[in-house]
Amino acid sequence: MTVCTTLGAVILTPLLTKILAGAYVPVNAVKISISTMQVVVAPILLGSYLQSAFPEAVKVGTPIAPLLAVLAASLLASSVLSENIFLLRSSAFGALLSSDLSPLLRAKAILSSELGVIILSVVLLHFAGFFVGYLSAALVRFKEPQRRAISVEVGMQNSSLGVVLASSHFTSPMVALPPAVSAVIMNIMGSSLGFIWRYIDPSDPKDSFEVAKE
Repeated sequence: MTVCTTLGAVILTPLLTKILAGAYVPVNAVKISISTMQVVVAPILLGSYLQSAFPEAVKVGTPIAPLLAVLAASLLASSVLSENIFLLRSSAFGALLSSDLSPLLRAKAILSSELGVIILSVVLLHFAGFFVGYLSAALVRFKEPQRRAISVEVGMQNSSLGVVLASSHFTSPMVALPPAVSAVIMNIMGSSLGFIWRYIDPSDPKDSFEVAKE
């Protein structure tokens, strides 16, 4: 699934951007496709080469690779948030810093702000991805480990690619804000889901019953 979505991103990302966003702002699908190849395909080819040419070095670096990936995504998100800090301060999100409001009013003010709408939309998007991925796998009778893998695959997407494309091909810094927020929230949701599943036995109850019966 990862290979399919990665290769499909090169074609579908510029195509969907042209169809959806192109109705409102000029979009160069060819340049977006080239940028997608540079961000997605080139690192994969480089990684494949390094794994075949320097397997021992790759084996040493593999344990820290996820940490570096999360750190890089966090830095990208931080850079985008810093570019939009003045807009966020002037919005209703500034109510968070006000000591005159109750926690309930603060939450309401944040959710009604630009950042609040983005956060809520991103949470719903990734929640739907995790849920639909798991449900679809369950409907076709995949086993529990496969259901979890598909759920994570659908719910976790390359938000960093969205940040790079938005920053490179659109003039407004606000365009890069949704994928930047997604990069943070997605990692929190995915890590939380993995932590919960860690303590839940993934074995299929039906399979366990059949094994015990034998």
